[in-house]
Amino acid sequence: MAEHFAVNGGARLVGAVDVVGAKNSVLKLMAAALLAEGTTTITNCPEILDVPLMADVLRSLGCAVEVDHGTVSIDVPAQPGAQADYRSVSRLRASVCVLGPLLARCRRAVVPLPGGDAIGSRPLDMHQAGLRKLGATTEIEHGRVVAQADELRGAQIWLDFPSVGATENILMAAVLAEGTTVIDNAAREPEIVDLCTMLQQMGAKVDGVGSSTLTVHGVTGLQPTEHRVIGDRIVGATWAFAATMSRGEVTVRGVDPHHIDLVLDKLRSAGAETTMGTDEFTVRMDGRPRAVDFVTLPYPGFATDLQPMAIALSAVADGTSMITENVFEARFRFVDEMVRLGADARTDGHHAVVRGVERLSSAPVWASDIRAGAGLVLAGLCAEGQTEVWDIEHIDRGYPRFVENLRSLGADVARVRSEPDR
Repeated sequence: MAEHFAVNGGARLVGAVDVVGAKNSVLKLMAAALLAEGTTTITNCPEILDVPLMADVLRSLGCAVEVDHGTVSIDVPAQPGAQADYRSVSRLRASVCVLGPLLARCRRAVVPLPGGDAIGSRPLDMHQAGLRKLGATTEIEHGRVVAQADELRGAQIWLDFPSVGATENILMAAVLAEGTTVIDNAAREPEIVDLCTMLQQMGAKVDGVGSSTLTVHGVTGLQPTEHRVIGDRIVGATWAFAATMSRGEVTVRGVDPHHIDLVLDKLRSAGAETTMGTDEFTVRMDGRPRAVDFVTLPYPGFATDLQPMAIALSAVADGTSMITENVFEARFRFVDEMVRLGADARTDGHHAVVRGVERLSSAPVWASDIRAGAGLVLAGLCAEGQTEVWDIEHIDRGYPRFVENLRSLGADVARVRSEPDR
């Protein structure tokens, strides 16, 4: 028997929701723990499926890992294993981020090509090119990345694209390299800043944090630490879209609103009212949202992870919206499921044109990835009748207590076990 979400549309979401640590940060912080012998403790962790999966990856490398609700403790041995377990890595895209730390600690890393979301090609070319600049040899052999180096030396590295994963792997390898490494066109996401902050707490010397140029002065060793994960801006922004689409009023706590400045600006353009505090914000919407155009770009641009939410909003907005996807080419698979719900949408290459309708219609739909799943649930909130969202294990990988939080805001949503009629 499979599980799905049964979403009955029509509810106006009202209330407050607490957001915990960022999925896109905690998994990389767990990998960074490999850089120091001893016990590193990470708090404010989200209770999502990916955290125990990453714990399994670390256990396969010889670490003792304890996951206790929102706290993860990682005891790293003096000599971690250099070969990650295939079964664990194949289920988790973020597991490739152990490549840099293992190369730094062990001078060798064997990491199976990762799994994760089906949202398009995410090659490791930039990861490998950066590590080669540091003195490593890397090859793809039998479905595994094999990297090794007698020594790592600082280098000048230019990224063709500000890849988050490549920035993270190169950064974590460089902190224990001899000399100075400069990463130009580095990713600037808040999750990169969070990683840099933890590395600095461990004794790493990193300058330019938050900019597109990171300068890393290598050190001979790092110490374990305790670190609190930043709030999940993607989850926080999802609730902001939910408030706007349902014509409700939702206060989101635990997220720095400046991390989603552009999102809130777009929602204001759609007609929403927003107020911001130090670590929270409120979105209120009266009436039907206006159509707004969206273009996905690396941070501080509009996040590709929020593209499904942008399409869902556009589907019920007054007017025509154009959504341009510049990061992951296959994310528009989501549009086919939106059409099942009555959306007037078409795609052409990197662009989707969506003509808003007053009300969507219910239908069974299937989530292809974490964010597509959340977008379909939001669309179901605006549909007549009951929408069934299937393959919800994707949603569970990124949204802790999703149904419980929706219900606390007034949504009529339930997790149901049955067989799909497909």
